[in-house]
Amino acid sequence: MAELITPAALWWAVIVSGLYHGLNPGMGWPLAVSAALMERKTSALPGALVALAVGHFIAMCAILLPFSLMVTLVYYEGQIRMGAGLLVIGLGIYLLINRRHPRFLARVPPSRLALWSFLAAMAHGAGLMLVPIFLGLCAPGTLDAGHQAAEDLMTNNVGMAFIVAAIHTAAMTFAGGLLAAVMYFWLGLKFLSRTWFNLDIVWALSLIAVGGFGIMTASHTTTV
Repeated sequence: MAELITPAALWWAVIVSGLYHGLNPGMGWPLAVSAALMERKTSALPGALVALAVGHFIAMCAILLPFSLMVTLVYYEGQIRMGAGLLVIGLGIYLLINRRHPRFLARVPPSRLALWSFLAAMAHGAGLMLVPIFLGLCAPGTLDAGHQAAEDLMTNNVGMAFIVAAIHTAAMTFAGGLLAAVMYFWLGLKFLSRTWFNLDIVWALSLIAVGGFGIMTASHTTTV
């Protein structure tokens, strides 16, 4: 099992999760279409997508950076990954039970798409979904458990957090931007309102699946 979970597989998980987030309407691409149609300017579409990407990137960093600064990763990496997996599973179960969207998102004005994207990513657990994958990439391996090792690990992990957040956000923006462009240039907002698809249940189940994956890989790490 360990041989199958390579760094390359984890990087693909970062990219695929980004594409998945981008396809999810809950991450905001319909708002980009709406902004461009309301302003009647094609340039408003990429501008709105950039704003959504900035908010999403900040949310990913806000979740990943605290984990990257954990000195205890040197000593308890497997246990922390298990705890993160349980946390993600718990959020998935909560979203399965409570499917109402956070009301505060509706209070954010359309002109503040970056803020809306940040709050949406935090509320729906988009950043939390990345944590088990990120911790797998930050596994200390054979580092000696000492102060220098902890310092080196934190330095590397902070950089890794930004890289993971950037690649994930780029994949999300690509997928969401592609859908937004199709809707804006060919199908229109009326088609979008008729064919709106709700991924709430799929989103919650994917959180549970990612959390389970994190626990499975962490349990193997602690037993090897």
